Amino acid sequence: MTATPRHILVTGAGSGIGRGVSIELARAGHHVIIADVNVDAADETVTLIEGGSHTGTAVATRIDVTCADDIDRFFSSAAGQRVDVLFNNAGLQHVAPLESFAQDKWDQLIDVMVKGTCMMTRATLPGMRQRGFGRIINTGSIHSLIASPFKSAYTAAKHAVHGFTKSVALETADVDITVNTLCPSYVRTPLVEKQIAEQAIAYNLPPDQIVDRIMLEPMPKKAFITFEEITGAIEYLISGAARNLTGQTLVIDGGWTAR
Repeated sequence: MTATPRHILVTGAGSGIGRGVSIELARAGHHVIIADVNVDAADETVTLIEGGSHTGTAVATRIDVTCADDIDRFFSSAAGQRVDVLFNNAGLQHVAPLESFAQDKWDQLIDVMVKGTCMMTRATLPGMRQRGFGRIINTGSIHSLIASPFKSAYTAAKHAVHGFTKSVALETADVDITVNTLCPSYVRTPLVEKQIAEQAIAYNLPPDQIVDRIMLEPMPKKAFITFEEITGAIEYLISGAARNLTGQTLVIDGGWTAR
């Protein structure tokens, strides 16, 4: 399914899911605004897009999603004047037992994934309402639906995003704006590579056993989710065929939650 070319703002697009999806969206012909707190990483994503065979375009911008000044500055700029689609993707992970979970790290995870999602959505909605169209897609996780040990902050944040999506979907039902959550299980990104090392310590297991016994074991498909799969879901959600799909959770988990 090919969606109408859109201006798509992707947060956390300097690496991981954000980078992979941005490249795929540009390949599909969209104009992608590559936002990241690390502007050098955002520039690298743009370079990768410009160096490939893509029909879309990309521009990099620095946005700290927890900083109101950064967000205001972006939406006052030329790049911020039109955002058809917001992909709230910025996130991070930290793996540790609650008793030894550093408070500042807990606060950081909640700030980026809950507060950041809220602030970016709030800033984007006025323009979408004015234009009479908008699509907001929040990156949840399998941990929006289930829990894992040693991930209390991440699980709490992703559960919060799940509920936030539903509330804002109801608030925007009077106009052609939809708000949905994508919930993938593990995607092989630098964030997941870091988790493999952290969980190897937490579980006292070799890294290869973490992949097989912890990450892929609950998934009947036994395969990591790909950027192409996530992008395909986004393409559907921003298409006209999904105009009545709002407040929903699209789960891409290889059958994990079917158990």
